[in-house]
Amino acid sequence: MKVRFDATGEVVVITGGARGIGAALATAVNAAGGTAVVFDVTAPVEGVEYVVVDVADRSAVEAAVAGVLERYGRIDGLVAGAAVQPRSTVLEMDAAEWTRTLQVNLDGVVWVCQAVVPHMVARQSGSVVVFTSGMASTGFAGAAAYAASKAALVAFAKTLAVEVAGDRVRVNVVAPGVIDTEQFRGANAGADRDHWQDTIGIGDPEDVVGPLLFLLSDAAAMTGSLLTRERAFAKLTSFVE
Repeated sequence: MKVRFDATGEVVVITGGARGIGAALATAVNAAGGTAVVFDVTAPVEGVEYVVVDVADRSAVEAAVAGVLERYGRIDGLVAGAAVQPRSTVLEMDAAEWTRTLQVNLDGVVWVCQAVVPHMVARQSGSVVVFTSGMASTGFAGAAAYAASKAALVAFAKTLAVEVAGDRVRVNVVAPGVIDTEQFRGANAGADRDHWQDTIGIGDPEDVVGPLLFLLSDAAAMTGSLLTRERAFAKLTSFVE
């Protein structure tokens, strides 16, 4: 069964979309006829609209969203992917690292949802996708701040999903698994990379695009759900044209 996604006329905001999964999704949204707008602190792949935004800055997020609405008059999808992934043990982690991780990974999602979702509620239409991690349920040595932020996001997203379900706005969570991104490589060198490769395997950013396009589409008639990548989750984009 082949799937074709049509995003003609739709606008999707992707935080953290300059690299990795977000960049692959932005390219796919544009290819499907939509407009991807990336919020990030670094420039994205060529041909993708880009706004310089630190998602930890609530005022900057609000201004960026207002700018998108002024230009296009709508936001149909929001994919909140901006994250940092520092490495240090709980006993060695300093306060600044803990605070910055939660500000980007958790607060940043809250701020962008607060800015975008009221518009979706007013239009009675929209899809939000939030990223979590397997570390949220298992933990991982040296990744306490990252794991904690990703665990909190599951509860946040499920709560938001309940609150806006009556307004036809869907909020779902994706745990993409281990994906070969620049951030992953920076946090998982040597033995850690070998561990992931030998257990669940390491996927490519494009492997996650199909499921994300599905959740953004009107075919995904669910909310408050968690889509998890295991080995079989990879390569779904081979069915997307």
